[in-house]
Amino acid sequence: MDELRQIHARLHSSGFAGDKFLTSEMLRFCALSPGGDLSYASTLLLSAADTMLSSWNHVIRGYSQSDFPREATLVFLHMRRRGLRPNEFTFPFVLKACAKIMCLHLGRQVHADTLKNGVHPVVYVQNALMNLYGSCRRMDEVRRLFDGMSLRTVVSWNTVLSACADNALPEESIDIFGQMRSCGFEPDQTTYAILLSAAADLGCLSFGRWLHGQLIGSKLVLNVQLGTALVDMYAKCGAVRYASRVFERMALKNVWTWSAMILGLAQHGYASQAIELFHQMENGLVEPNYVTYLAVLCACSHAGLVNEGYRFFHEMVEEHRIDPTMAHYSAMVDVLGRKGCLHEAYHFIRSMPLEPDAVVWRTLLSACQLHVAKDVTGIGKDVKRILLELEPKRSGNYVMASNLYSEEGSWEEAAKVRRVMREEGLKKVPGESCIEVGGRICRFISGDESCINFEDICQILDGLRLNMKIPYSNLYGF
Repeated sequence: MDELRQIHARLHSSGFAGDKFLTSEMLRFCALSPGGDLSYASTLLLSAADTMLSSWNHVIRGYSQSDFPREATLVFLHMRRRGLRPNEFTFPFVLKACAKIMCLHLGRQVHADTLKNGVHPVVYVQNALMNLYGSCRRMDEVRRLFDGMSLRTVVSWNTVLSACADNALPEESIDIFGQMRSCGFEPDQTTYAILLSAAADLGCLSFGRWLHGQLIGSKLVLNVQLGTALVDMYAKCGAVRYASRVFERMALKNVWTWSAMILGLAQHGYASQAIELFHQMENGLVEPNYVTYLAVLCACSHAGLVNEGYRFFHEMVEEHRIDPTMAHYSAMVDVLGRKGCLHEAYHFIRSMPLEPDAVVWRTLLSACQLHVAKDVTGIGKDVKRILLELEPKRSGNYVMASNLYSEEGSWEEAAKVRRVMREEGLKKVPGESCIEVGGRICRFISGDESCINFEDICQILDGLRLNMKIPYSNLYGF
């Protein structure tokens, strides 16, 4: 940048400062080069008397890819006020910025602008629009755009697959993948990474394994993104040994890979191995991030390691300068609560620099329910009151409060809570479970008798229940 500033000064002294092409090239370097300076680019652009459209596109693109995407939208608005007409290279990055900041209102205005300027049919403009609506959780708009596309690329398919995955629609993403293959499109690395995420969300190990096999057969390079997605999928599907194998065979790993493996171990009862792997990561000079520490705190919670939890939390803040999020505070409350340190957990919440949200209080209430005998100071009652004030319409809070009263033997209080639920029209969310059978995910919802083979399932369950009641010695004749 020092050299560029000298060049800029020389252009001024030699009378070439108004050259639009030279200005555009300087802006391209400032906005898009790793050694550039977006702030300098913005100042240079806005102070220039006459500029090319490409100059604005460079700065908008630079900001849309940075940590300050809102600035891209402001530069775009400056451009429109000056009367410049955006082209098909402008809109994708403006829409990307809108998606990053989840600004649906502005995104819709930009969408209208694409129609007015005749660039709406351009495939990468439509891809950017689908990304915008997917980020803003408007899947109806995503499908409408996708279904109306006259031309699609692999990026188009990946965009709609990603929107489904990000909006908790993993089954729909698998259906769309089938359509993609039927239309003759070959999946790329991004496609596989998205689908592995969908398999992980579903807990569908057979589909995840099938994807892994397809990936091997495709001869695609197993990059860090794909390797991390495989580790995450196997870990979330409970196949921790397979996750570990993939992890060990990866030549390159980043912080996300390590974090996925640490979390997988922590969530499946391998707390000591998770912490040991975290130390290996530190010894390998990989800088942990906020997700890594969430994984480590999860390990401490499952293993009841209170002192270690405090140490890791302090290390995250003091040594790595990572600002704790609400999730970190909730994880630390879980570490204390699971161990029965209710009073300590309560004071930890009260000392938080942030205003604790309902999740933090719910974590403590769950711990109070687990350790009723240790709640001698009535922390549970205080937490119930706070939680019901924060979320008066959430039925789950009332159910937890009622269960806690029942655990204490306060049947009248439990009945009162149930009565309040009825009066407020709140209903308990029915329990749900799922199981993978023959590569299909079968869902079961409490009270729902409409599932296929319902009567046969009930007969099998009755038989299992009967067998569980028979003494072991009678069952085997001992």
